[in-house]
Amino acid sequence: MSGEKPGYIDGQYLIAMPTMEDGRFAHSVIYVCAHSEEGAMGIVLNQPAPNITFGQLLGQLNIIDEEDDDQLAIDIADRKVYRGGPVDAGRGFVLHSDDYFLEETSLKIEEGVVLTATVEVLRAIAAGKGPKKSLLALGYAGWAPGQLEAELQANGWLTCQTDPSLIFEGEGDQKWHNALEILGIDPGMLSSDIGHA
Repeated sequence: MSGEKPGYIDGQYLIAMPTMEDGRFAHSVIYVCAHSEEGAMGIVLNQPAPNITFGQLLGQLNIIDEEDDDQLAIDIADRKVYRGGPVDAGRGFVLHSDDYFLEETSLKIEEGVVLTATVEVLRAIAAGKGPKKSLLALGYAGWAPGQLEAELQANGWLTCQTDPSLIFEGEGDQKWHNALEILGIDPGMLSSDIGHA
């Protein structure tokens, strides 16, 4: 999918520069799910949502009985839920491996990575029939037409080719450091002067 549209970076990562002025995205790593002349949409991968686990969310959605902890494997119940971005923050988005796909509602972004935003994927994960790897985020990051391009031009973000391990492995700030490592960059070497002559 990526590579077909020159200049668009769907299927790549945005890594916030230390100079990122928008506090909502400081030290963030965002997976770009869609990017076209109509704008862009991505999921922040490294900001855990405070005070909620996957098990608690499933209880709130009545997928499982909140009182019955035995319905879920411990590793699923305690799994983190992430803040995917400020847009539609009450809606769940699941980035997952491509061993699970719903014909009508899943969007294959690239080899090995699918986005599904329906309650069916949550039910499947809860029942142990979902994808092998998944990340659940509430909300997403969105850009109006041309906005992401302008932010890239202003050195607000570094971009990084895909490495699915960034989506599914590591926690919080570690993902930011891992992304910089993939690019061969030492975070201590980044300064606000980068990109300015």
